[in-house]
Amino acid sequence: MIWPEYWYGCIICIYWQKTAKERGAMSFKKAVLINIADSHLDQVYWKKIDELVETRVSIGSDDPRLLEELKDADVLLLGFGVAIGKELLDAAPNLKFINILATAYGSVDLTAAAARNIPVCNLGGYSTEAVAEFTIAAILQELRGLAEGAQRASAGNYDFTGIKARELKDSNFGVIGLGNIGNRVAELAAGFGANVSYWSRSQKDTPFSYHANLSDLLAHNDIISVNVAEAEDTIGLLNANNLPLIPSSAILISTVPASVIDTDALAKRLEKNDMTFIFDHPDTMPSKELAKIKDLRSVVAYPAIAFITDEARIAKQKIFVGNMVGYLNGNTENQVN
Repeated sequence: MIWPEYWYGCIICIYWQKTAKERGAMSFKKAVLINIADSHLDQVYWKKIDELVETRVSIGSDDPRLLEELKDADVLLLGFGVAIGKELLDAAPNLKFINILATAYGSVDLTAAAARNIPVCNLGGYSTEAVAEFTIAAILQELRGLAEGAQRASAGNYDFTGIKARELKDSNFGVIGLGNIGNRVAELAAGFGANVSYWSRSQKDTPFSYHANLSDLLAHNDIISVNVAEAEDTIGLLNANNLPLIPSSAILISTVPASVIDTDALAKRLEKNDMTFIFDHPDTMPSKELAKIKDLRSVVAYPAIAFITDEARIAKQKIFVGNMVGYLNGNTENQVN
């Protein structure tokens, strides 16, 4: 039996598909997608996007044709870390909306966009659980020597001699930035019995101890998770003034854009070889910056896998398309400017 609700949903879908492009106010004229590959979205969501735009153009951020394509674009769909400054905004006089296929939004000039009343939206909250779980998993792998143990066993060596391990319980665990992801990292760490404290721009209503001074947090924690959003005031947040304060045997893990940590200062701190730095997204770092740290013994690098759970991928696509629909319906969501 086909339920009436099913038929009703189909009628609504068919109506939207047939009329979206006929009603200019309810669709975009031209979408320019920058650094978004076909593989970044499932076909069903590409179909939804095509129902919302009359023309779709995919292009790379370094493509010389970009400025020309922007001339008549009214929506920009951006991949992770795409830099959009005033010059590119000025090249798009018809621009009405910017949608980022990521949580990070620091590479977009929010002030310039706001001056033209252009909403900038991100995927707030889509990967909170995924990134928080990855953070704890990567820390546990380092604490318990899991990678070395697995490597030995796969080679037929079952001797545990020399593998060093310590527990997360009772460790001093500092979180830098208590947004959605930072707060979830703090909750998970507390669940393991860690002594959790945090630094944020302002004190939050949480059970965790607050450090009003970032240097104080860095100096008094065994494990430090960096979770602040990339913004003007967080670029170089960890630098030559405070990185030397990190104690020996500490673990510093970052799942945020590389610009938040001064690479030169980090490399100098890591030269002591008495702490561990864990990070993902090395592919988004300039090659010269990456070269400063990637071969150091105390560095553990992962590809961009923190956010790639099945659940996060579905949420990511739903929110991305939902942001477009919300704007067209006059109900903009996840706006960051």
